[in-house]
This record gives sequence, structure tokens and C-alpha cells, in this order.
Amino acid sequence: MQSFIQKNRILLIHLSFWCLYFSFFFYQVSSPRRGEEVDLIKSLTIAILHISFILFISYLNYFYLLPRFLVQRNSKKYLLEFFSIFVMIIIIYVHVKRFHADGYTYSKEAHYFYSFRFALQHAFNTFFIVVFVAMLKFLEQWFELEAKKKEIENEKLVSELRFLKAQINPHFLFNTLNNLYYLAFTQSPNTTEVIAKLSQMMRYMIYESNHHKVLLSKEIEYMENYISLEKLRLNEQVPINLEIIGHVSNVQIVPLVLITFLENAFKHGVGNNFAEAWVKVKIEIQDIGGQPTKCIYTVENSKLPTANIIEKSGIGLQNVKRRLELSYPNHYQLHVKNETNYYAVKLALDLN
Repeated sequence: MQSFIQKNRILLIHLSFWCLYFSFFFYQVSSPRRGEEVDLIKSLTIAILHISFILFISYLNYFYLLPRFLVQRNSKKYLLEFFSIFVMIIIIYVHVKRFHADGYTYSKEAHYFYSFRFALQHAFNTFFIVVFVAMLKFLEQWFELEAKKKEIENEKLVSELRFLKAQINPHFLFNTLNNLYYLAFTQSPNTTEVIAKLSQMMRYMIYESNHHKVLLSKEIEYMENYISLEKLRLNEQVPINLEIIGHVSNVQIVPLVLITFLENAFKHGVGNNFAEAWVKVKIEIQDIGGQPTKCIYTVENSKLPTANIIEKSGIGLQNVKRRLELSYPNHYQLHVKNETNYYAVKLALDLN
């Protein structure tokens, strides 16, 4: 209903105005005068005749004269055309009104319609209504301009989101191909398994992540494959813990947002020669009455002795922050803790 009103608001304004004006005018002409009976058919005929002439000049100006003026910007030509037609319509209406009143017999009852005051009053009233309807044309153009402006902004945001998502692919490939190169160089028997998992992850990135939102369970599966690759590279020597709390089956989130924090954890907190390395990942779904309301994602990791995560995080962290601003405006909280021996990120996403 709200969408219908939004799309047809100008039309509804026009209809509302004419309904109100017709009702008011019909009430005036049908009001009983002293010693006279009300003729509803005659009153209705007068009202329709009156409205028809005003409608004609109003929408001749609205659909033809005014649009030409807005394109040509020739005010002298517009005013000449408008007032020529306006005066002609007023003259025709006055004569039709006189004929309808007494058949041009100049009766005393219709004396008012033969006066200059009647013609002037009708001209003034008609001019006021024509100007009001013309203002609706400018209101319509303003609405169209705002709609185009919003559409351009939305297209710009969508393009930016696509660009940011596209940046994830080479970033991920760079990290994974490094891992694959290391395994191939050391002639690890796990090389074929890594290629299979990489193929599965690439399928998700290319096809399934193109939607605005994806199932959180799919995103977790993608992260589990990534963790498996890292475990293979590290020969299962680093304790890596992934904990899922709550029901994730029906939860949807923006794709490839969580992986950046996980990549940074391995990049800056895990090394082959660092015996005290560790990574902890937790995804918790909070719900009210069985309806998921918030996803809390926490990544904690040890820090390499030479690591400075804030300075060396590269485009990955900036990318994901921008994506959060575009995809979850005012509906996410990101907290970063950079301590001497460990680094922690906590991201809360509102799911409603």
C-alpha cells in the first residue's frame, strides 16, 4: 500500500484536489436559496460544466504549454500563448454560462452572469487553480529529480560494493596460491587435497557469493575450508579452534565479510617458526523467540613478535570496513583490541 502511494503520489494529489474542489463547488450551487427548490440535476450539470472548462485550461497548460516552456525557457512566448488561450477559454465559458442560465434572454434572474464582475471573478478563480495545478508540475519534477538522484546514489553504491567484492578474489588467491606453492615445493602429499578445497572455495566465490546475501551455513563452510587449508600448510601444529553457538541454518548475511578477519589472523598471528601461535574463532547467533536477531563474530589470535597488524593490514581490512558501512549502515558494531601478545576482533551484525 505504501509503495502504491509512493509511486502514485502526484496522481493522488491531483485526484484529491479535484474531488475536494468539485464537492465544494457542487455544495455551493446546490445549496437551497430562499423560496427555491433544489434541482440536483441542474446543480450537477452546472458543476460539471464549470469543472470541465477549468480542467481543460489547467491540463492544457500542465501537459503542453508548461513542458514546452521548461524545455525552451522562452517566457515571453509562453506567457503570450498561455494568456491568449486563457482569455479565449474565459470568454467561451462566460457565453456558455449565460446561455445555460437563461438562453441569452437577459432575464433578471440571470443578471449576475451578464456582469463584468462575474467574468472577472471566474477569471481570477480559474487563474488561481491553473497556477496551483502548474505548481504540481514543478513538484512532480522535484520528485523525479530526487528519485533519479537516489537511483544514481544506489547505482554508485552497488558499483562500489561490486568493486570491493571483486578485490576479495585476488586477495584470497594471492594468499592461497602462496600456500599451494609452499606445499608443492615441499612435495606434500596434501597438495591434491588443497587443490580440491581451493576449487570448492572458488566455486562458492564465483557463483554463490554473487547474491546480496547468502546462508551463514555456506559462509561457515567456506571458512572451514580455508581453515583446513591453513592446517594442512602448518602440518596441524597450530591450535585452531572454530566454535559455533546457536542455530545458523536460517541466518543470512552479506557474503565474504567474515573471511577477511580470519585471513588477517593467520597472516599476522601464525608462523611456521612461531611455537606459541594460536587462533580462536567463534560465531554466535542470538535470537528472540527463535528468531535470529544478531550475529556475533569473534576472532582472536596470537601475534608474531614482529607483527604490527594495524599498520600492515593492507586493503583487506579497509575493504571489509567499507563493505560493512554500505551493507549494514548503522547496524553493525566493530571492536578491535590490539594487545602486546594477542589481537582480537569482535563484529556484531544486526540480522533484522
